[in-house]
Amino acid sequence: MSELHWQKSSYSGGPEGNCLYVAPAPDKTIRLRESDTPDVTLAATPEGLTALLRHLKSRG
Repeated sequence: MSELHWQKSSYSGGPEGNCLYVAPAPDKTIRLRESDTPDVTLAATPEGLTALLRHLKSRG
């Protein structure tokens, strides 16, 4: 698997240092990981991630 190019979310940071990182993958999924558990990676399709974020925002 090719190396992913991780980018820290613009909403991450603060004194705790808890950060969310995202990266596009060659298989057209979006990968997510947290700074405190970098070996655990989630994969989502762009459509699936968009649907999840819309749902979370609507519950708000």
